Amino acid sequence: MFSLTVAAIVFGVIFLAELPDKTALASLMLGTRYRASYVFVGVAAAFLVHVVLAIAAGSVLTLLPHRLVQAVVGVLFLAGAAVLLFRKGDDEEDVVKPADQSFWKVSGAGFMMILVAEFGDLTQIMTANLAARYNDPVSVGIGAVLGLWAVAGLGILGGRTLMKRVPLRLITKIAAAVMAVLAGFSLYEAAVG
Repeated sequence: MFSLTVAAIVFGVIFLAELPDKTALASLMLGTRYRASYVFVGVAAAFLVHVVLAIAAGSVLTLLPHRLVQAVVGVLFLAGAAVLLFRKGDDEEDVVKPADQSFWKVSGAGFMMILVAEFGDLTQIMTANLAARYNDPVSVGIGAVLGLWAVAGLGILGGRTLMKRVPLRLITKIAAAVMAVLAGFSLYEAAVG
């Protein structure tokens, strides 16, 4: 049975937990470069997979070796920062127009980025814990998915708005720096446990 109260509570908790997370940054960067609707479809599908896994697995995700998860996330962040910094043609004129990007390529890139980066993430573990606490997988699932989708949508729209006011080269360098810092934190957590 669906509970609007449980869904609303879960939405609020997940939205607030995910808002300052790497997903907003990833969505923002994808939103500056590609058609927003294509990006959203891929990101939304990845979040749906994460929520289904969290609810199905319950708290099993908390049993994964935290150090291993943090090490993988750290390496992925470093790779992402390197790709942003060292890619060719980062000028405004060189940005690939959304019409030149296929739906499958753009949504697939968004899907894979979020799927890998968010595995074992705080919000996925929180969703598993909320599902166990409320014993209402449908309400928790709907609230969590909508909360994650809201953050992704804000990131994507924010990226499009930001690109109108700030040069893409600066956005890219800032995003790479933030990803490098996040990589440092993740690798530090992996090293010290």
